[in-house]
Amino acid sequence: MPKFCVFIPLLLIHLILPFSAFADNDSLLLKIKTIAQDAKGKVSVSAFAIEDSISVSYYGDELCVMQSVFKYPVAIAILDRIDKGEFSLQHKIHFTPEYVAKYTTSLMRDSFYNGNINVTFDKLIRYMVAQSDNISCDALLHHLGKPKEVAKFIRKQGIEDFEIKYNEMDMHKKWQNQYSNVCSPNAMVQLLTKFYQGKILSKTNTDYLYQVMLETTTGKNRIVNLLPEGTPVAHKTGTSDTEKGITAATNDVGIIILPNGKHIALAIFVNDAYAEDSVLESVIARIAKAVYDDAILK
Repeated sequence: MPKFCVFIPLLLIHLILPFSAFADNDSLLLKIKTIAQDAKGKVSVSAFAIEDSISVSYYGDELCVMQSVFKYPVAIAILDRIDKGEFSLQHKIHFTPEYVAKYTTSLMRDSFYNGNINVTFDKLIRYMVAQSDNISCDALLHHLGKPKEVAKFIRKQGIEDFEIKYNEMDMHKKWQNQYSNVCSPNAMVQLLTKFYQGKILSKTNTDYLYQVMLETTTGKNRIVNLLPEGTPVAHKTGTSDTEKGITAATNDVGIIILPNGKHIALAIFVNDAYAEDSVLESVIARIAKAVYDDAILK
């Protein structure tokens, strides 16, 4: 049975490592600490064995830059509106060439020849989550209202340490803006867990989004990279630009299916790091592997 923690006196916990009181697996946390040093930045991790209700947290209560990870809660908020009958997956949005030209890159735009097209919510969600498409994200956000509406919806689920103030276009207008779209790893793992347990969306839409996340094409060198081949991972990545040698965010969050059929909700955020991109992704991959190995060996 997967387990993450053994008991350590609380005083000793605070002397050894900076993690919260519910995370007390000294061996795993020491591995995470060692790996994290390679990032030359802030590494924050939270993991939760869903079926066994056992957690581990390394700086898990720190607010972290989400970047495109925030597209996952946007998808949840849209699907909640679909559950309420306000939209459907077949609802269409019209895109003009003038609108899509405002974005520098977009797989959706390239697939549909730059505009004058009607695209369903289904395709927009798939582009947004599985391929991290910015145009799709902002179009769906527009139908939700302002970005803060997503944050309000997430907090209504009992999840704190979560804020979204900017859409993709506005987030990229100024370097500092991305620091207003934040969450803690603990909050993200709570969201992943409640989502997986069917406590937020209908079963139909829970299954739908979970499958979309399993089909994610980004982040192949992150959580999934060092896990045994064929390990299912339903996940969402987030990546910032690099300015003056600092990469604001290299992230991956998701749900790993273990060989015994159980699940781990995992959030790894690497913020304000000086190491090269390949190293930052390797840090995520090695931490994910350490969590996975700890789970299957217990």
